[in-house]
Amino acid sequence: MAERIVVDPVTRIEGHLRIEAEVKDGKIVDAWSSCTMVRGLENVVRNRDPRDVWAFVQRTCGVCTSAHAIASVRAVEDALGIVIPPNADLVRNIMAAVIYMHDHVVHFYHLHALDWVDVVSALKADPKETSKIAQSISSWPKSSAGYFADIQKRLTRFVESGQLGIFANGYWGHPQMKLPPEVNLMAVAHYLEALEWQKEIVKVHTIFGGKNPHPNFLVGGMACAISEDHIGGLNAERLAYVERLLKEGKQFIEQVYVPDLLAIASFYKDWGYIGKGFGNYMSYGEFPVNGYTGKEFKYQQGVILNRDLSKVYDVNHRNNDIQEFINNSWYDYSDGDDKGKHPWEGETNIHYTGPKPPYKHLDVDQKYSFIKTPRWRGKPMEVGPLARILVNYARGDKETQEQVKAVLSYLDVPIDAMFSTLGRTAARALCAKQAAGWGIEFYNRLIENIKNGDTRMAASEMRDPDHWPKEAKGVGFMEAPRGSLAHWIVIKDKKVANYQQVVPSTWNASPRDPKGQRSAYESTLLDTPVADEKLPLEIIRTIHSFDPCIACSVHLYDEHGKHITGVNTVSVCTV
Repeated sequence: MAERIVVDPVTRIEGHLRIEAEVKDGKIVDAWSSCTMVRGLENVVRNRDPRDVWAFVQRTCGVCTSAHAIASVRAVEDALGIVIPPNADLVRNIMAAVIYMHDHVVHFYHLHALDWVDVVSALKADPKETSKIAQSISSWPKSSAGYFADIQKRLTRFVESGQLGIFANGYWGHPQMKLPPEVNLMAVAHYLEALEWQKEIVKVHTIFGGKNPHPNFLVGGMACAISEDHIGGLNAERLAYVERLLKEGKQFIEQVYVPDLLAIASFYKDWGYIGKGFGNYMSYGEFPVNGYTGKEFKYQQGVILNRDLSKVYDVNHRNNDIQEFINNSWYDYSDGDDKGKHPWEGETNIHYTGPKPPYKHLDVDQKYSFIKTPRWRGKPMEVGPLARILVNYARGDKETQEQVKAVLSYLDVPIDAMFSTLGRTAARALCAKQAAGWGIEFYNRLIENIKNGDTRMAASEMRDPDHWPKEAKGVGFMEAPRGSLAHWIVIKDKKVANYQQVVPSTWNASPRDPKGQRSAYESTLLDTPVADEKLPLEIIRTIHSFDPCIACSVHLYDEHGKHITGVNTVSVCTV
C-alpha cells in the first residue's frame, strides 16, 4: 500500500510550495505539486500606462527582478514597433548575464548545495587533504591548508555554541549524503565565499540601473546616459568598474563554481538516472546578437520532444501553440474552465475552493494549486538551464556541445545522464559559465560602439502616446535564469487592457492538465527512491534542481484554521 508523504513548506526556494508524494516499496509512484499562495499582479497593471508596467511587474520576483522588467519593456516595444539602439540592447544583455551569474551561483551554494553537502561532516575533515583536493581541481588562490583550517574553526564555533545559524535544520547524517569530510569542508568554505561574492556582482545593475534589486529600465532603451562630462552619467571610471566586476565574476564561476559542481557530482553519478520526467524541453531564446528584433540568439529558441535531440521544433508566441489551462487551478475562466486560453485572451480570476489550513492532504480530485497549467501544442514542457543547454546542443552550437562533452567525459557518463536531476544541476553551472563569458563579449562591443562615436541609449520614435495605434498587442520573451519567461500585453486607448505573464515555474510547477498529463515537478519525482520517508531528502534534491520560484500573497491562520488577517504584497515570485 502506498503511503502519502507531505513536504510543506519546501524551504530554500522563493515563495510557498507544497509537494505531496505517494511512496510504495521505497519509490515514489505518484506526486502532486501545489502553489499554496495566490498571485494576481496581472490585474494590478490593468488600465495603467504601458510605459510604467515594467516597474510593477519587476516586483513579480525579488531575486531575478530584471528578468521581468526586460520581458515587460520588450512586450511594449513589440506592440508599438519600437526598435531600441544597439547600446541599450547590449546593456540589457550585460544585465541579463549578471542575473544568470548571480542567480545560478546563489542557487548552487545557498539553496541547492546543502542537499548534497553534509556541513557537520566537515568538522571531521583534514584541512591538509582538503587543500590537496582543492588545488587538484582549480587554481583558485584561497586553497591553503591554513585557510581551510580557519574555516573549520569557524564552523566548530557554530556547533559548540549550539547555534548552527545558516546551517541549521539540514539533513546531516542522512544515508544519501556521500561526500567525504574533506569535500564537505571545501564546499562549506566556498559557500561562505559565495555569500561575499554575490553582493559584488550585482553592482553592475546599480551602475546601469541605479539600484539593485529592481534597477531602472525604459521602454525604448535604457535610462543610463553615456557621458564623460556629467558625474551622473556612464563615464570611463564606471564602465571600467563594470569590466572589473564581470572579470571577477567569470573567475569565480570558472575557478570555484564549476570545479565544485564537478567534484560533488562525481560522488552522485547515480542521480544521472533519477529525475528524468517526460523529456520535453523548451527554450525561448536569449542574449540577442544583433538586436532583439533579429532571430540570432546566444541561447537559441526551440522545443525538444521525448528526449530526441535529432529534431528541434520552432517556438511561436503569437499563435495558439501556447495555452494556459485552469482545470486544476484555483481560477475561473468567464467561458468555462475546460479549455485553454492563449495569453492575449488570458484571464486572472481568482477563485479559491481548496481546504482551509491546517489540512492533512490536498484533495487532488479537485483544483489544488494557485499555478495555472501552460502547454505547448497540448504538451507539458520543462524549461530552465537544462532546456537551454539541450536546445543549443541539438541546434549544433559548438561551444555548448564542447562544454557538455567535457562534463560528460569528466564524470564518465553518457549523454542520457543529462536528462536527470544531476544533468539539470550541471546545466545550470554551464549556463553561468557561458553567461560570464558572453557578458564580457557584450561589454567589449559596447565600448567599441562608444569609441566609434555611438552614444545612443534610447529611441525617441513611438514613445509619444499620440502616435500610438488605437489598439496594439505585443509579446516580450526571454530566458530568465529559471527558464522560459514571456509577458503578453494588449493595449487599447493608450492603456493596458490585458496583461499576462507565463513564467518558468508556471511551466514546471503546474498541476495536471485536462488530459491528466503531469508537469515537470510531478513527472520528475516518479520512480525516485526514498531511503527514509520521514526525511525525504530525495524529493528536495529533484525539486531544488529546478530552483523553484513560487507566487506569494501571505494569509495568516490560527492553529484551528481560522483566518486572522492577510498581508497583500506587490512583490510576488514565480520565476
